[in-house]
Amino acid sequence: MQTGKILVAQHQATFVIKLVGDVRLTLSTTIDDYFNEMFSSSSIDGVVIDLSEAQGIDSTSLGLLAKLAIQAKQLYQLVPMILSPNPNITRLLDSMGFNQVFDIHQDLNDQKCDNLGELPMKSADEACCRSKVIEAHRVLMDMNETNRETFSALVDTLEAAS
Repeated sequence: MQTGKILVAQHQATFVIKLVGDVRLTLSTTIDDYFNEMFSSSSIDGVVIDLSEAQGIDSTSLGLLAKLAIQAKQLYQLVPMILSPNPNITRLLDSMGFNQVFDIHQDLNDQKCDNLGELPMKSADEACCRSKVIEAHRVLMDMNETNRETFSALVDTLEAAS
């Protein structure tokens, strides 16, 4: 499986974030920092998450995506779009309740961006990673009861270790 990476582009006030390969916890600082930078922009008209080349996404990365959607709704009254032609990933998104916070499209319909640049991977210490894992899973737990049951033991364990 290809190591994960994050490609981004901005066209006027629309942001495109493409997750490629196996997207894991190791990219959480990079993803979260980019989202914070994006939300510091004066305006956002749209956010597109392209998962067309994603091979896998862990729950921490999913939690950060959910956080992005919730912030986009709260700050800009917009619903981000996810492009997910892979039925396995789409099924995962649906199982997490992403259809409540994202506009999910399985067909790409020529929605491609050619000006993508790779974000340099940022590393973080163990405490920072633990904090992001806890935050991401708390967001997922707040989305529905199934997520709460699935992730509460993990969050309790990580918080006890802090």
